[in-house]
Amino acid sequence: MIISDIKGKIWLNGTFCDWKDANIHVLSHTLHYGTGVFEGVRAYKTDKGTCIFRLQDHTERLFQSASLIGMDIPYSKDELMDVQKASVKENQLENAYIRPICFYGNEGMGLRADNLRVHVAIASWDWGPYLGAEKITNGIKVKISQFPKREPEAMLYKAKATGNYLNSMLALTDALKCGFDEALILGADDSVNEGSGENFFLVKNNKLITPDLITVLDGITRKTVIDLAKDLEIHTEERKIKTQEVFDCDEAFFTGTAAEVTPIIQVDNQHISNGEPGPITRKLQSSYFDLIHGKSSKYNNWLSLV
Repeated sequence: MIISDIKGKIWLNGTFCDWKDANIHVLSHTLHYGTGVFEGVRAYKTDKGTCIFRLQDHTERLFQSASLIGMDIPYSKDELMDVQKASVKENQLENAYIRPICFYGNEGMGLRADNLRVHVAIASWDWGPYLGAEKITNGIKVKISQFPKREPEAMLYKAKATGNYLNSMLALTDALKCGFDEALILGADDSVNEGSGENFFLVKNNKLITPDLITVLDGITRKTVIDLAKDLEIHTEERKIKTQEVFDCDEAFFTGTAAEVTPIIQVDNQHISNGEPGPITRKLQSSYFDLIHGKSSKYNNWLSLV
């Protein structure tokens, strides 16, 4: 799929335009300096109709990210939540991936951004499982990345900012070239951070363990899975994870809006346990899919009807 060839409408700076016309100038500031913020949001078909999952949480994080890089979004949270719903409806989607992005334009050149306009765009399209339906069922192979490690003081890790993803892209490209599906990125102390665009969990002795929020994004799916684990009486521990613990674990998986809950069955050249998705991963994955498709009444407040 060539993303620019999709037929539909994109909301750009207050109005919907044809997909092919949602363009920016080659001298736009964010293209040169990585000064944008964005979100990945999903909508799912439910018995009540199409619902956006945790719309308010995603929108609040978009504004938090903007605040962290000193960007003032020229719309309110309520306005952008309404537009995300309208975008799904405008494109007549039952299931959708939604991408809000805020970026600086071409009103000037150079590093300074205080003289630039903040532009906002929201696109929605039908995008299936990020790593493929077969992989989300049977699991993926992951390569531990050797790209430069993450230092807490060297990155705005709490911001979902465009510039934060350069290292992730390089790590993923390397993993794909080596025959893997994803990368596992480490911190400067060689502790486990996250995937190229996902949070990481492992299971050991029926306990769920995930990296603490030192240099990883506070993922919304991550928080959802922790809540679901509590419902299933699975204890979750947030702490630093040594690399060797990954090889010794019973199960492992990634979480994210795009990746949802994706089992990891191999790290480098070693299988995790028996090389198949484990029972706790399966339980959490099943609970998550029930939730996002409106089959879990406890969390209906996380579903915003389009």
